[in-house]
Amino acid sequence: MAAVALYSYDQLYQFTYKVFKSMGCSNEHANTASVGLIAADLRGIDSHGVARLSGYIRLWEANRINATPDIQIVHQTPSTAVVDGDAGLGLVIAPFAMQVAIEKAKNVGTGWVSVRNTNHFGIAGHHAMMALEHDMIGMAMTNASALVAPTFSIERMLGTNPIAVAIPAKEQPAFVADFATTTAANGKLEILQRKNADTPSGWVQDKEGQPSSDANILKKQGALLPLGSDREHGSHKGYALGSIVDIFSAVLSGASYGPWAPPFPAYVPMPENMPGKGLGHFFGAMRIDAFRPAEEFKEHMDNWIQRFRSAKPAEGFDKVLIPGDPEREAEHKRKSEGIPVVESVAEDLELVAKKFGLII
Repeated sequence: MAAVALYSYDQLYQFTYKVFKSMGCSNEHANTASVGLIAADLRGIDSHGVARLSGYIRLWEANRINATPDIQIVHQTPSTAVVDGDAGLGLVIAPFAMQVAIEKAKNVGTGWVSVRNTNHFGIAGHHAMMALEHDMIGMAMTNASALVAPTFSIERMLGTNPIAVAIPAKEQPAFVADFATTTAANGKLEILQRKNADTPSGWVQDKEGQPSSDANILKKQGALLPLGSDREHGSHKGYALGSIVDIFSAVLSGASYGPWAPPFPAYVPMPENMPGKGLGHFFGAMRIDAFRPAEEFKEHMDNWIQRFRSAKPAEGFDKVLIPGDPEREAEHKRKSEGIPVVESVAEDLELVAKKFGLII
């Protein structure tokens, strides 16, 4: 078991804020990026929080992240928009674009925004949840580094391409589904690597397309597998979902798609003949009262959630969960008890602190 250090939310927030400021971000952008990054740690998605901070720094050092982007809406209709992020932090561009979707939904019922020329945006759920306080349903998705082999392929063509949907309720906590379209997200492999552990079956394949349990297989030309793992277990459905995210996020916006999506590791060369600009995201906001009265809907969402919670659990399980429950419980616990950071990530943060002359 790897050693773990506990940090308060404020400690991690203040540190990441100072790091983003040191990179040249404005006060507003440093705050937005820090809140988005630490949201992952709070919600128990450790692979996408401060563990990624050094990766953003390396991208910035490689001139692949613009700390002072001129974010622009380059095309729009009353209900749609395309945003160009000017190579800014996805952690900054995504909330901007989601707010555009929300404002359009306020005006015409729904808002849909596709984004190009951006970077990794943290956890999708953080952005989708922005819609909740407006009595709206929020959606967020993004394409990502090509690490995933389509069904029947040995070539890496898609990213983990997550989808998040956040739906408000009345008395019950919101329904928040946030998931990769692969059997496991790349961050899960990184966590196993830190623990020197193997993957469960069905997560990855080697460069010949054979099943593997090597958590380092991506460094050996292997690939992640679509949700479902193989054709017999429905991998063609995960492949289709990942493709939809890629098309909505990148083909629709003018970002680079498929195997041309910019890789997150700064040391990986950029693909040749890229057809677009940067990574792409896609956001949606739907005003509930564009369909039925919001209070009425939320009462029925409470009923839906309560009925599913009361479903009889299978032997060996205590209860049936609603999407968002584990993350919400982790957030409650970590706000009061602190955020655990494994030793290797804590050491990485110390190196970041030394680089910028900071203290964590």
